[in-house]
Amino acid sequence: MLKKISAVCLAFFGLGSAHAQTDSAKKATTNFTGSVDAYYRFNFNDPPTGTNNYTSFTNSNNSFELGMASVRVEHNVGKVSATADIGFGRRAQEFSYNDVGTTLTAVKQAYVSYTASDKVKLTLGKWATHVGYELLDAYANRNYSMSYGFSYGPFFHTGIKADIALGGKSALMLGVANPTDYVSAPSSVKVIIAQFSTGSANDKLKAYLNFQGGTGLTQFNLVVTGVLSDKWNIAYDGSLQSTKQGTENSSWKSHALYLNYDPLKNFGLTLRGDYFDDRKLAPLLGGARKVFATTLSGNIRIDNITIIPELRLDNANGDAFTKSNGTAGKSTSGFILAAVYRF
Repeated sequence: MLKKISAVCLAFFGLGSAHAQTDSAKKATTNFTGSVDAYYRFNFNDPPTGTNNYTSFTNSNNSFELGMASVRVEHNVGKVSATADIGFGRRAQEFSYNDVGTTLTAVKQAYVSYTASDKVKLTLGKWATHVGYELLDAYANRNYSMSYGFSYGPFFHTGIKADIALGGKSALMLGVANPTDYVSAPSSVKVIIAQFSTGSANDKLKAYLNFQGGTGLTQFNLVVTGVLSDKWNIAYDGSLQSTKQGTENSSWKSHALYLNYDPLKNFGLTLRGDYFDDRKLAPLLGGARKVFATTLSGNIRIDNITIIPELRLDNANGDAFTKSNGTAGKSTSGFILAAVYRF
């Protein structure tokens, strides 16, 4: 009997040792990344009041500004991971504009993920939206100023989502979140979010069909990117958002086309054409309903830093902007010089 007990104990400790060895084989990894960006913007109208700016993150005139300093930490072990992404500056503040007592410091993203299988990944927390082509972090965009579609589309979602690989180049994302751009839900209403993505076998053509919808809100968004050659690539971003204003429905739509040209390894140009058709109820553009903006940006890359000189011209179908003498006008133009560092 003693021998049997000893054998069982040895077997148990052997299994425990093997399990411990298996656990120790799961190496944890931690990655730190970040960025810093700053800019100077001058509006050629030089209005006595206001800035002639209806888009995000560059609401200034004749002023040097900090865009955002950002630090991102990612920790992975086995099938689980956690991400914390903190921002400091105007971009971070405007990104989390619904947070009570918002300051220049904001949690841009904070979420935990579990890889259930090689085809399914679950995520819970706050993350940047899947809708649209442009992103919050300046280093991820070739234009420094933002499009109208980005500025009035969703910024982030807080909830739970599942990323599902469908085979080949196709994937599906489904989730449930708080009302758009809220970390803490102001009501019991929830928003359904979804994305279907696919692409060509050589990855030169990719398409993303995005959706968010809940009580009083519906938005469809399409993003298509294409590689034309080793120097040219193109992208399209279009949205249609419908919202309920009281007992009536109102909607806005946007279209943006990006043409990117990289003649040299350290130099590139991006031309963006950006059209925005404002909603009829509670319009966003003041004295205009439609606006078209043309933006030309240079990208001068020196090691980890990118210098972005940018010219922008906005034309509206009504008096949306302010002239230097204080009267209203239909157009405005401006210049931005930005520096973006990534580590």
